Amino acid sequence: MPSPPLPGLPHGLRFAFGTLTVIPVRVTRWDREAARGGMLCAPVVGLVVGAGAAVTGLLLLFLGAGSLLASVAAAAVPAVLTRGLHLDGLADTADGLGSGKPAEDALRVMKQSDIGPFGVLTLVFTLFAQVAALAQAYDDSWARGTVAAVVSAVAARLALTLAARSGVPAARPEGLGAAVAGVVPAGGALGTAAAVTLAGAAAGAYLGAYDALRTALAVVCAVAAAEVLLRRCVRRFGGVTGDVFGGVAETAATTALVALALG
Repeated sequence: MPSPPLPGLPHGLRFAFGTLTVIPVRVTRWDREAARGGMLCAPVVGLVVGAGAAVTGLLLLFLGAGSLLASVAAAAVPAVLTRGLHLDGLADTADGLGSGKPAEDALRVMKQSDIGPFGVLTLVFTLFAQVAALAQAYDDSWARGTVAAVVSAVAARLALTLAARSGVPAARPEGLGAAVAGVVPAGGALGTAAAVTLAGAAAGAYLGAYDALRTALAVVCAVAAAEVLLRRCVRRFGGVTGDVFGGVAETAATTALVALALG
């Protein structure tokens, strides 16, 4: 029998990469302990995804492409590496929230394979915002564009860690949302958030003291915006679903990029 890809990977990292990316990692455990480790490791996945986006953007810039084309490519990499699941989740969450229907009916709307007008509009404006913010960062400097691509991807996965903390219920008894809902202790989620914020500040510090503060604030703004959406979804649907997790991640990524652009 052939050995699974990356056989030495711990179960938490297997769970994180196997469920959050297309990277060929076989998830060998699907219990709450593995899910807890996986959601705590989610920012590590973001680091890998963000690095892929940054390298792609830099490669196009090096080959002579403009900042807009490089930004489109950098924004496309996370979508490709996640099979578009986070964007799909964002669209479905927008349709559910915009439906105006009771919780059960709204959840049914979210499970449908098509995308409604709320979802389409949300996707269009979200992707426009991401590309525009990345283009502005690349126009400032290649280094700032690189930091923005990485920080936004890490902040997006940090939002997943926080959304999986204890006390946040699942809206359905099945699915990925139910598998990871409430698995992360509140202390572990807050500790991870503090570590990511400090790491973001350290990354920005290579560009100067102001960039260190700006990058840390971008992470804080990202998780704050994601928290607003999370709480709205919990009130509206009675808990979280896999789609809500995707919506939370994309909200955090976009907010981080916009915050860095505003700085």
